[in-house]
Amino acid sequence: MDYALIIGAVLALYMAWAIGANDVANAMGTSVGSGALTIVGAVIVAGLLEFAGAFLAGGHVTDTVRKGMLDAVLVEQNPQLVLYGMLSALASAGTLLLVATKFGIPVSTTHSIVGAIVGFGSVGLGVDAVAWSKIAQIVASWLTSPLIGGVLAFLIFNLIRALVLDRDKPIDELQKIGPAFFFYVFFIIGLVTLFKGLKNLNLDLDLPQAFGASLALGAVGAVFGKIVMRRAARGSDGPEGVGQVRRVEKVFVVLQIMTACAVAFAHGSNDVANSIGPLAAVHSIVTTGSAGSEAAVQPWMLAIGGLGIVVGLATWGYRVMETIGTKITELTPSRGFAAELAAATTIVIASRFGIPVSTTHILVGSVFGVGLARGIGALDLRVIGTILVSWVATLPIAAVLSIFFFYFFKGLLG
Repeated sequence: MDYALIIGAVLALYMAWAIGANDVANAMGTSVGSGALTIVGAVIVAGLLEFAGAFLAGGHVTDTVRKGMLDAVLVEQNPQLVLYGMLSALASAGTLLLVATKFGIPVSTTHSIVGAIVGFGSVGLGVDAVAWSKIAQIVASWLTSPLIGGVLAFLIFNLIRALVLDRDKPIDELQKIGPAFFFYVFFIIGLVTLFKGLKNLNLDLDLPQAFGASLALGAVGAVFGKIVMRRAARGSDGPEGVGQVRRVEKVFVVLQIMTACAVAFAHGSNDVANSIGPLAAVHSIVTTGSAGSEAAVQPWMLAIGGLGIVVGLATWGYRVMETIGTKITELTPSRGFAAELAAATTIVIASRFGIPVSTTHILVGSVFGVGLARGIGALDLRVIGTILVSWVATLPIAAVLSIFFFYFFKGLLG
């Protein structure tokens, strides 16, 4: 049984590496594509925040079966089969993400692990053990996630264009409304962190308290915005406003990076469970013989998850960053900011109301929306079609791979 724990730790590291290479790259893809950050800068910034989110706020208890996909009673009655299943889930989801990353395709980590759990659950515990109603919710999220993010990004960028970019003196207009942008960014950063990034620490803030703390952070942001605006206004004159536009975009660089950092921290704290949740279940079965609905997470597991995510981002993350940042549509800092802000806002709304959405799908949908604001010709429809097909295929492919690995580990350890 000790071999099972060693295999589980190796596979959890493999899965975390795949998450870093594919999922984390989404959070920084727009920043790299718009020129707000270099790839090296994005790796450093996202690496620090993802690891901090995973290790500091990754949670001390995790669902043994993500999103309640399997019947809890059957899980508890069949710990040995669940052990093989968790190993197969890590192997299959990690492999799927690895292949997707090879081709630069952004797919959902959560949907990969859920598909894997459905696969081994169907053959190991029976088709009736799977919560098919939750599968239906996930299928619906293929539409809702990118749609909400896309609509918000479309609206935000058009607002920026109407109020700032299309004006005769854009830097003067930004001077007037810039602090409001900073207020909203800091406000959203507060809500993203409280609703998604720190929920594993059980701070137990109710909605009014979270709202109040975020408003206070927004006020700090507005003051910071005024300082940034004053610096941006200096030397803004240029031939026919070229210098002004350049300085306006520099302000949006600051806003975009801050929003991306909040998404990265929240992602690290929340999605690290996709790699260490199955490992925690394996650890629980090996040490106690029980496969309950929840399992304790050891600090070394969080370290494995955080380390794997950072290494994955640093080694292969550039592939998906390139797709998000340059292949879907051309991004500038203002467009990238609109996409990031729309994604962060959607994450807040979804987290608050319990809507099952994918961070990956939200971010990609937001980039769609920004591109569409410039007309359908600004989008590469071939790349978009490939991404959409991969989203639909993620769950069934992960399920099939999981069935193969389930029988492999059952034969190896049984």
